[in-house]
Amino acid sequence: MKKILILIFLSTMSAICYAQNSYQYGIMPSINLQKKFPRNWSANFKVESRQSFYNQELKYKYLLTDLSLLATKRVAPNITVGGGYLLRAEVDKIKNRAVQQISFSKKYSGFRMSHRIMTDQTFEKDNDTEFRLRYRVSSEIPLEGQSIDVKEFYLKLNNEYLNSWQKKDYDMEIRLVALLGYSISPSNDLEIGTDYRLDSFINGDSRNRIWLSINLFHSLGEE
Repeated sequence: MKKILILIFLSTMSAICYAQNSYQYGIMPSINLQKKFPRNWSANFKVESRQSFYNQELKYKYLLTDLSLLATKRVAPNITVGGGYLLRAEVDKIKNRAVQQISFSKKYSGFRMSHRIMTDQTFEKDNDTEFRLRYRVSSEIPLEGQSIDVKEFYLKLNNEYLNSWQKKDYDMEIRLVALLGYSISPSNDLEIGTDYRLDSFINGDSRNRIWLSINLFHSLGEE
C-alpha cells in the first residue's frame, strides 16, 4: 500500500509538471515550535520565509516572511479543531490572515493518513478581503519499520486544493508536496523536499512555482 501511494503521487506530480512550460523556483525554509497543553490543547508557532532564485530569468528576489500561531484541541481520538492568525510581511505591504480548521487522521498498517479542511480570510489595506476554502490529504510513511522512531527516516506526501474568492474573482490552486523527513531526537524533526504549486490556470496563464522546502520542527514538551 505504501508503494502504491508513493507511485500515484509521483505520477500525478510528473504529469502536472510536464504539462506546463513556465516556472518559478525558490527556497522556502521554516521553523516550527510546538507545545502541548493540558485538556488536549496544543499550539504551533511558525516562521517561514520565501525567496525566489528564478522567475523566467536567473535572479534572486526576497518575497515574504510569514509569522503564524495556530492553536488546536483534540475533540476525539482522531479529530482536532483549531484556529489561528498569520502575519505576512512582503517587501511593500502587510497582510493579516485568520485561520480555522478541522483535521481527521487514521493510522493504517505502515502509514498514517490525514485529512484537513481549512478556511481562511486575508485582510490587506486598500484591497478586498480574500476568502479561501482548502482541502488537504496527507500521508506520513515510515521508511524503516511500521512507525516513525528516533534516528529513522520517513516520507511525507501532501496534496492540497485551495479555492479562492476575492470580490467577484475566483481561482484555484493545487499543491503537491513530497518531503523526506528525519527524526533527529524525541523533540526535533527535519524535513526537506519539493513543494509544487499551480494556480491561475482557470481564467488566465497558469503560474507554476517550485520551492525547495526545508522545515525544522522542535517540540517544547508538555505542560
